[in-house]
Amino acid sequence: MCDETTSETHDRALAEKGISRREFAALGAAAALTACASNGNARPGEQELVEELVHITTDDGIADAFFVHPAKGKWPGVIMWPDVAGLREAKRIMARRLASAGHAVLVVNQYYRSQPAPVMESFSEFMDPEGRKKAMALYATVTPDLVTRDAKAFVAFLDSKPAVDKARGIGSCGYCMGGSFTIRSAAAVPGRVKAAASFHGGGLVTDKPDSPHRLIAGTKASYLIAISRDDDAKAPDDKDAFRKAADAAGRPAEIEVYDGDHGWMVPDSPVYDPAEADRGFERMLALYATL
Repeated sequence: MCDETTSETHDRALAEKGISRREFAALGAAAALTACASNGNARPGEQELVEELVHITTDDGIADAFFVHPAKGKWPGVIMWPDVAGLREAKRIMARRLASAGHAVLVVNQYYRSQPAPVMESFSEFMDPEGRKKAMALYATVTPDLVTRDAKAFVAFLDSKPAVDKARGIGSCGYCMGGSFTIRSAAAVPGRVKAAASFHGGGLVTDKPDSPHRLIAGTKASYLIAISRDDDAKAPDDKDAFRKAADAAGRPAEIEVYDGDHGWMVPDSPVYDPAEADRGFERMLALYATL
């Protein structure tokens, strides 16, 4: 009886945060990966992490963000653009894992003009009709021009930090809506953002003049474009359009359809795929090795 009561209490506590038992297990597994990378099982060069909540002055106000990096030394900076559910624990876990591999990672709240993070505790809130309505309203407030302005401020923040190695380029990664933002970051500050990774990114190829794939020629970045199988099924020509644009611009680009559905990289997503997420993470590390 005691075990059953404890389990029910635990489930109720998770439900209050909008986190399912499955998501909790996935987050725990991701956290364990980060912990392993911060102790004796770390890869060469990995070490204890330092993290903090930070506030960054932009042209439009004060952006809140999560900043994490190895405790000692200087490291290439990375801007992480979250998915539609925003900056939350799942993204902090992902940032810690990337930081433990030797990066100074800034996870931004793309909705800071509307409200501080977290706007959602878990991606499961987005699956609820009311949560989806809330998220889509926030999503509509983040325009390409604003992303470009913000990217400049975020690069300036990273370059001001002692933990960031300014002799190396800055990386950017984005998930879902953040996929296009990582490319816009490379276009916003081409002299600094030298690598951009998009995972199940939305809006990479559009018919608009400022479509992300049309911005590649103005960048100095290398690209990892990791596409979900369901997104590819809906728009199979997009990967070819991106490849053509990258080749024409002379920019290196690894473009691949992964064996996972939209959201497979994110541990609190209902379609999280640990094996494909690990593969995407390793390919991102290979990309950032060029910084």
